[in-house]
Amino acid sequence: MTHDQKQRRLHISSDLLSNAEMLDRVIAGDEAWCLLHDPETKRQNMQRKTQNSLRPKKARMSHSQVKSMLVCFFDHSEIVRYEFIAQGQTVNQQSYLEVLTRIRGSVRRKRPGLWPDKRILNHDNAPAHDALRVREFLAKNAITKMDHPPYLPDLAPCDFWLFPKLKNSLKGQRFADPSDIQRNVKMILRGVPENDFQDCFRQWHHRLTKCIASKGEYFKGDSSR
Repeated sequence: MTHDQKQRRLHISSDLLSNAEMLDRVIAGDEAWCLLHDPETKRQNMQRKTQNSLRPKKARMSHSQVKSMLVCFFDHSEIVRYEFIAQGQTVNQQSYLEVLTRIRGSVRRKRPGLWPDKRILNHDNAPAHDALRVREFLAKNAITKMDHPPYLPDLAPCDFWLFPKLKNSLKGQRFADPSDIQRNVKMILRGVPENDFQDCFRQWHHRLTKCIASKGEYFKGDSSR
């Protein structure tokens, strides 16, 4: 990272921690591909064997080319909304606007305390997220967008917690078709307890603190766990 990028990370982390209660009003979201087959990692695929046993033969596994895109938003208590993008479609300005409109309705039902003027959205700077019509929609509906500089996966809740948690649960499994993987993803998301969401936001606070202590350096892992 450049010096300017580190400074942006540092300043944004400082701003968030200076108003830490703001994290309780954040709804974080992003998109992720869910594969029909994602091979286990080497660590997951390790087998117990004695010193003299033959090394097991394992077929070379590759990622499935068939996949389904998940769009998911959550806060410090629960999943606010998730949905899947129709096969053959991509997340563009129009489809993302439609997603935000449905999320707005979900927040209104599930989080009346955030209605109408206390909503904060955390998503990255993907072209569809930062499009003019999206920014106009957020302004019109009094939704504050958190600053999100580049090179920030270590400070984005979807990237450091939710999506790794989801994909680790799916690794090694084979699904018949996109509807099959979608059913399994739904079961996983519905089964995440409230304590895990709260722990994610505690991790986020810790990571922001660590970013400041390291003067904006990127880091992996979480020493608080």
